[in-house]
Amino acid sequence: MEETVDVLMATYNTKIEYLKKQIESILNQTHKKINLLISDDCSPNKEVEKTLEEYAKKDKRIKLYKPEHNLGYTKNFEYLLQQSTAQYISFSDHDDIWYPQKIEKSLQKLKKDNVDLVYCNCHQIDEKDKIIRQDYFKYKNMPLINKHSKLAISRYAGIGCSQLFTKEVKEKALPFFKSVIAHDWLIGFIANEGKGISYIEEPLFGYRLHQSNVFGGRSLNQNLLIWKEKNGSTYESYLKYRKEKVIDKAYLDGAKMCLEYSKKLEDAKSEKWIKSLIKYYESIKKSKYINFHFISFFRFLSGKNLTKKMIKEMVIFHFSIIGYLRFKKD
Repeated sequence: MEETVDVLMATYNTKIEYLKKQIESILNQTHKKINLLISDDCSPNKEVEKTLEEYAKKDKRIKLYKPEHNLGYTKNFEYLLQQSTAQYISFSDHDDIWYPQKIEKSLQKLKKDNVDLVYCNCHQIDEKDKIIRQDYFKYKNMPLINKHSKLAISRYAGIGCSQLFTKEVKEKALPFFKSVIAHDWLIGFIANEGKGISYIEEPLFGYRLHQSNVFGGRSLNQNLLIWKEKNGSTYESYLKYRKEKVIDKAYLDGAKMCLEYSKKLEDAKSEKWIKSLIKYYESIKKSKYINFHFISFFRFLSGKNLTKKMIKEMVIFHFSIIGYLRFKKD
């Protein structure tokens, strides 16, 4: 007998073509016992609401929610988690394409390995559904976690739309603290504190990259270009980018989130480790040219499948002047 999986989709001004493809790819999963919970975050484009209502009339597995005011990306997923009742849960973007066995294979892996979370690989696709990158794990140097790893603290265990996790993880995550910067990072951390995490190397969905999505897997070069267009390419601009967009937003804020939840989960060992991690991040933020805490870098951030990413991080964190030369050139 199939067990129910709640698929949580947060929508906002989605391009209708993409929205339809995403919904249909979820409804056509080989694992049929699903609920598709959709919360539209007050989209100005009324075609989104109309499209969602049309699909809800066709398939009783779809449940629509309409917050009274705009919640924002992370809070909208918190809202959906609060509505979920199933034993197993998946996050969904509103513009991807799931391959037919995504839920089935993820659930099989989760049960086989007896873990709290599974995340899968994906193809990156463009606006025309063409595959532009065959292996997202390799492209983004994603950490590959088996059971338990501190990388679920210093990094994150899979992008949200690749995750399938247990109800127990959801219950520990709610309600979201103000420190929550990314729902998927939080879910990975809590799963890691529980029965652990596994991954699937097979791509099980197409992850769309286009001009208007919230998170599209942009490269470092693309992010640098966007920053320089707004802030210039001086050394002061680079140091500000390094501090605000890299160390704070992509690393330190996540560590602070995990610290708050480690206290909630009463995990003194993780709490101590996270405090050391935060101290490391604070130290590299202050350095303007070279930081010599290399051992700390490897202690906190090294792992399987991360070599290329670690080289880039080492330059940004510990050799700012070299990082600036690349920043200026790109």
